[in-house]
Parts: sequence; C-alpha cells; structure tokens
Amino acid sequence: MKRALIILIIVITMFGLAGCNQKEEEKGLQEVSIMLDWYPNAVHSFLYAALDKGYFAEEGLNVQVLMPADTSDPLKLVAAGQTDFAISYQPQLVMARAQDIPVVSVASIVNHPLNTLMVGASGNIIRPKDLEGKTVGYSLPVYEAIVKTAVKNDGGDIAKLNLIDIGWDLIPAMVTKRVDVISGGFINHEKILIEKEGYSVNIIDPVQYGVPDYYELILITSEKLLQENKNLANKFWQAVKKGQSYVQDNPREGLQLLLDNQNDQFPLDAEVETESLEILLPLMQEFGQQELKRWQEVIDWMYELELIDKKPEGEKAFIELK
Repeated sequence: MKRALIILIIVITMFGLAGCNQKEEEKGLQEVSIMLDWYPNAVHSFLYAALDKGYFAEEGLNVQVLMPADTSDPLKLVAAGQTDFAISYQPQLVMARAQDIPVVSVASIVNHPLNTLMVGASGNIIRPKDLEGKTVGYSLPVYEAIVKTAVKNDGGDIAKLNLIDIGWDLIPAMVTKRVDVISGGFINHEKILIEKEGYSVNIIDPVQYGVPDYYELILITSEKLLQENKNLANKFWQAVKKGQSYVQDNPREGLQLLLDNQNDQFPLDAEVETESLEILLPLMQEFGQQELKRWQEVIDWMYELELIDKKPEGEKAFIELK
C-alpha cells in the first residue's frame, strides 16, 4: 500500500514537472500579435492552420490573433506599435503612406480585387455605361472612385450617376432595391449572402474597365519593426506561407480549423464559408507576391481620383520577405 502511494506521488510529480516544462517552453516562445481586417472568415484560414499545425511554434513564435473594432484599426495600431502585424487593404495602405504613416506591406494575401459592381440580375444593367441615371450605393470613397473610373472608361457620363454613401448596409440596400447597384460588396461574401436570400445578382468587373488590378488584402507591419527585427518578420512569414500551403492542399480540413476556432460573437455559416474559400483560393495562388508596377498603378490612380493629396514612393510601400 505504501509502495503504491509512493509510485502514485512520483507519477503525479512527473506529470507536474512535464506541465511546468511545457509552460516553460511556451514562455520561451516570442509573443507576437496580428490583427485581422475583419471578423474571422474563410480568407483567414491560413492563420488558423499555422496555429493548429504548429508552424508558428516551429519558428519560435506564440501568436495572438486580434480583431478590430473598426476596419481602419489595423493600420493605426500597427503604426502605433500596438500590434506587430495586421491584415489590411492595398488602397488603405497607400492612403496611410500618403499621410506619412510608416506602415509597410510585407506580402500579398488576396492578389486581386474582391470588390465588384453588383447589380440585380433581372435588370438591364450589363456594363458600367448602363449605370447612367441609376442609383449606386457605395461603402467607402475608394469604392465610389471605382464606379466613376469604370463608367468613364466605358464612355459613360459620371455626372448622370446618382451616388449615395450607404455605409456597410450593402445587402439591405440591394435586396430592398433602395439602390440599383452596390460597390464595396465582395464576391466571396456579400454576393453569396445576397443570393442566399433568393436575390440573384450579376457582377461587373471594374478591372475590365480601367480600375487597377490591386491587391485586395495584404499583410502589413511597421517600418520600425522591420528596422529593428526583420528576422521576426521573416519567421512570421515562413509560418504563414506553410499555413496557406496547407489550406491550398487541404481546403476542407483547413476551413474546419477556422470553424473550430470561430469567435462566438461572430458565428460562421459553414456553407457560406465553404463557397467563399472556393472563390478565394484561385485568387490567392500568387500568395505573397508583390510587384512595383502594380503598386505604382494604384498610387497613380488614387492620386488622379484625388483619394490622396500626394504620391507616396511605391518602392517604400512594400518589401519582399525571404
């Protein structure tokens, strides 16, 4: 009896030491944070894959995923050093650098625009020129500029557009026919949700009418972090790449990792996210790649449309990590 008790004490002690060692190992990992552009959804599957599969831990990192209260928060908090990395949008970063905010893109995530012009399938709007005399709802100034560019390049008169800022009420505005067209809705989200409500929509691709083929989502950090700890950025990127490779090769399993870790405040619809990922993966094939030419095209376009007051240097807006 006494011998059994001694063995039991030894076993408990060993498990206690193992737990302590595990905690010590976790303490040995470098704390890193990344803020999402929005609530967790299919496009973020690569992060949850990297977490679940231990890719961040392999690089010596303990990563905390944060969510923004507002879509402008990621840029601001990265610049202020309150988060190490963030997911943002190329036009937003161009605006920030035009205001001398020291944020840098380190990789593309979604290499092409997700925003399209969405119109009711039952209408007679086929191309941008057909928007003359129609009511167009948009969510941000950049999406208003996209409409104007597409209509102008299609030979239309932008003075004949009825443009209204509807904020983020894109789906209600479309379904209730408050507007004829929306700009700011993503093909992997709003389009799916609108059609799920039984309202068919057609899309017009603005890139076919002179809007730059911009990077929809990018991974950003601060100039300060790159100057002081570029090695950290490289480690983070290596883990992120492995996460995306896993999702590309195993989309169903990769998405499930996201669904298993979804935020209770933002419950996900598995069917919607599955369809969303199917749309996203082809647009993420060139994961990480960035070109100066494409950065300059976006900068020139935004300056021409008076979205920025000065042109930031394209060469300093992004960096390629190893």
